[in-house]
Amino acid sequence: MQSSASSETHTESKVALVTGAGSGIGAAAARMLAERGYSVALVGRRYDMLEAVRASMCEPTRHLSISADVADSERAYEAVNRVAEAYGRLDALVLAAGTAPKVSIEQTTEATLEEAFFVNTFGKAFPILRAWPIFKRQRSGRVVIVSTIGTLDPFPGFFAYAASKSAADSFVRSMKVEGKAIGVKAFAINPGAVETDMLRRNFPESVIPRSKALAPEAVAAIVVACAAGDRDEDNGKVIPVT
Repeated sequence: MQSSASSETHTESKVALVTGAGSGIGAAAARMLAERGYSVALVGRRYDMLEAVRASMCEPTRHLSISADVADSERAYEAVNRVAEAYGRLDALVLAAGTAPKVSIEQTTEATLEEAFFVNTFGKAFPILRAWPIFKRQRSGRVVIVSTIGTLDPFPGFFAYAASKSAADSFVRSMKVEGKAIGVKAFAINPGAVETDMLRRNFPESVIPRSKALAPEAVAAIVVACAAGDRDEDNGKVIPVT
């Protein structure tokens, strides 16, 4: 696991860990959290992309880039441990890493299912499992999962993708129940089409025009509002964004 060094070992500012922070919604959320005074740990598979985002953030030296595949339990746990060691706390977990295989039911293979569920389901569960004892010790914490409107209204070809995200939506409902006693709140943000590389790998502009897609920043603003405590009334809810 490759990581950059933060400017200090502990911090008095709030701390957020953002997965999928190298691009799209994750990158936009990381920048917005930095603007709100958070120290941010950017987690993703591509260290060069994480570093490019970190360099564009407010006070780059306050933040940390960690190269890790969160679909691998060991790497996911290591990433959360690294953040706890570097900053001494963790206030928000923003889980934006994802994959979107577009495959019809009859063409779905075991490999398709494994890709979707390891990244979209286990890749969200693993950071939560490791962060939970930290939240319990602090008596506080917020988890925001970037899901999809496809859990409510899937496109054709999203048999595996929508199901894997639906499981992540369920995590949010469970965290509301079990988090009540320890001050943890959780949210699922379920956007429609968002203008990202992942969208364009599945849909050309002839199918989803750019004018009909959401900007990553529009979704990230809702993610950050939940992470920062501005929308605690939505604790445990799926929040559609269309």
